[in-house]
Amino acid sequence: MVGHQLSFDSGLKPSDGKVQPENYFHGLTLGMLTCLSDAYRLTSNREGGFGRYDVCLEPLDREDGPDACIFEFEVFSEKEGDKSLEDTARRARQQIDDRKYDTELLARGFSKNRIRKYGMGFRGKEVLIIR
Repeated sequence: MVGHQLSFDSGLKPSDGKVQPENYFHGLTLGMLTCLSDAYRLTSNREGGFGRYDVCLEPLDREDGPDACIFEFEVFSEKEGDKSLEDTARRARQQIDDRKYDTELLARGFSKNRIRKYGMGFRGKEVLIIR
């Protein structure tokens, strides 16, 4: 099951109508993760903590199932201070903690050690994932 709001998943930033490269990677990743719907509840662009996380996978079997996962995507940006793709991925990963995107999972009974957090940095055809 995929729960998302298309207004935030499209290639346009709703506030200014400009194409956002991050949304391409978001859509691609979201599409690939839909095959996990038999084991996970997949949500996208949902309110969590103090913002909207990009993608969350919540295991349907909370007792013996795999860990929950939160993904945040960022595109390389010198304006944001990125000097390397690692900076971009670290910025994405830090955003998960800063904005407390795990709040809903914690409220649903997941312990911190059962929530995996992934910052994904993109630049052109390059991608770097930091946990």
